[in-house]
Amino acid sequence: MAVKPTSIIAASATARHGDQQVATALLGAAGALCHDSDAVSVPGVLPPRSHHHLHRTHCPLSPLLPHSSCPPHLPAPLPPPHLTSVSARIAGVVLLPRGVFPLLPPRSRYVMGSPLLATPACGAYDVLWGFAAGRFLSILAASDEDQGSSEQEAAASNPEGVDRVCAAIADVVASGADANLEAALSALSPPLCEAVVLAVLHRFKHAHRPSYRFFRWATVSGGFTHTTITYCKMLHILGKTRQFESMVAMIQEMGKAGALSMDAFKVAIKSFAAAGEIKNAVGVFELMRKNGFDDGVESFNCLLVALAKEGLGREARQVFDKMHGQYSPDLRSYTALMLAWCNARNLVEAGRVWNEMLEKGMDPDVVVHNTMIEGLLRGQRRPEAVKMFELMKAKGPPPNVWTYTMLIRDHCKQGKMDMAMECFEEMQEAKCQPDVATYTCLLVGYGNAKQMDRVTAVLEEMTQKGCPPDARTYNALIKLLTNRNMPDDAARIYKKMIKKGLEPTIHTYNMMMKSYFVGDSNYAMGCAVWEEMHQRGICPDVNSYTVFINRHIRHGRPEEAYKYIEEMINKGMKAPQIDYNKFAADFSKAGKPDILFELAQKVKFAGKLDVSNVFYQWADRMKSRVKRNVPSDW
Repeated sequence: MAVKPTSIIAASATARHGDQQVATALLGAAGALCHDSDAVSVPGVLPPRSHHHLHRTHCPLSPLLPHSSCPPHLPAPLPPPHLTSVSARIAGVVLLPRGVFPLLPPRSRYVMGSPLLATPACGAYDVLWGFAAGRFLSILAASDEDQGSSEQEAAASNPEGVDRVCAAIADVVASGADANLEAALSALSPPLCEAVVLAVLHRFKHAHRPSYRFFRWATVSGGFTHTTITYCKMLHILGKTRQFESMVAMIQEMGKAGALSMDAFKVAIKSFAAAGEIKNAVGVFELMRKNGFDDGVESFNCLLVALAKEGLGREARQVFDKMHGQYSPDLRSYTALMLAWCNARNLVEAGRVWNEMLEKGMDPDVVVHNTMIEGLLRGQRRPEAVKMFELMKAKGPPPNVWTYTMLIRDHCKQGKMDMAMECFEEMQEAKCQPDVATYTCLLVGYGNAKQMDRVTAVLEEMTQKGCPPDARTYNALIKLLTNRNMPDDAARIYKKMIKKGLEPTIHTYNMMMKSYFVGDSNYAMGCAVWEEMHQRGICPDVNSYTVFINRHIRHGRPEEAYKYIEEMINKGMKAPQIDYNKFAADFSKAGKPDILFELAQKVKFAGKLDVSNVFYQWADRMKSRVKRNVPSDW
């Protein structure tokens, strides 16, 4: 079977907004039917791939990767300057008096009894939501499954030790006393083990500076030696924040310590691929081979998959052709190459790869078919996707749960719920049991279509079929409510999520916080979401800080905004995209017209030149605006 390739342009989904009635019914989705039988877990499918904005530098990195013929005896690497520089405060920078703008509590002072988890007054809930809400309240409480990650389990095994270390780090970062971090940790002298180190690194996974400093302190504190797992966790943080020099230096350090592993190279390859640094991704691949970690075609496939997930079709093709003589590509190699073209929205090349597989005598399996179907659906080539689906049913391989879920999700996005249910019923008739991802697609589809009675029915069926809602289901419901500017209702669903023992993500809090802050709906509750996030041990990312800082600026609290900007810089994050015009104007009214210049100088002194340049640019803009507004003497 040969597929005729077709060029396409992907369409973007549009947000739908509802009303109070929609939110009321969705809130009902936070309940659960109570059953005596135990829940039966159903194997999950792969989640939808996120779309990454590629960042390609205009020139490759400096020669970071050695090419020795044997495991090298590497010198001890020196930490990069931007990770070890002291963030000292510049003399003369005086903030406004604390009485002018009320301050929020420090990060480490966890709020007990958060408003998000407060129990409503007796009877108030039923009076507000009525009988229908009562049904909803009984639906989402049936599952006892725990979704904790390994780092969260580690934190649970030693919660006091992890909380003490994280509180000490958070206090130092919030106060700006960056030089005192090691001293504070030494004074605390916590007992270290692999579980504690992993849990602390997980708490600060979006803040590479304090996590790197803690990692280094753990090395010299005595009594603990980093393992391959802790090294890989730190590598992941450095790669995610694009601290490539430090990441490569750590790989060299792992080689010296005899802690190198295939996972370490995979992390580096994925990190370089995500940043569009193809030459360095290939360089890590070559380094992996020269250090004896070449698993043949599997190593080659690892590189192709990393490029494919980022939609780097052209680059994946170049690597494929270059390595073709050294490896014999297998079915997974061609599948990764086809995935790269599908993610790059180039179905012409994806079809050519399909035909090339057939010419090589390979028999495409269900994964290959699913990859092509998903590419066709995302490229708005639904008739071709349906034809391939029908061919799978007729000649094999038979469709699996992922195949049906993709088609159901596409129907739901188009608002064709009748067709989605037909596909769902056909799925059950084919003895293919739906999983949580399948039901979640239906929930989102019915929620966007404002058919809230069907949302309730789907939730009831999930529990009855032994496929209880998971964290993704709750996040989908929270997103539906926050998109309709119903943050209080989203908070109630969040409360049920916590009661079930499901772990919220950073996206859960970002959605809720943004919803509270839109239109000045509830500033205090937005701040409560921020504190709840820290209480749960979730590290804020750049989006979290941007939303939070912007709200302080719009609420007339420039000193608070200034404090959190400093905290971001101390964590090694980039400059936030905020309303710098109002930020500088408020400080100018308070007698601090040069606040952006002072902030730029402070950041420059700390070694963050790229962030400093952003502040200098905004300071120049504000200065020129002030000059234009000054009346002429003529």
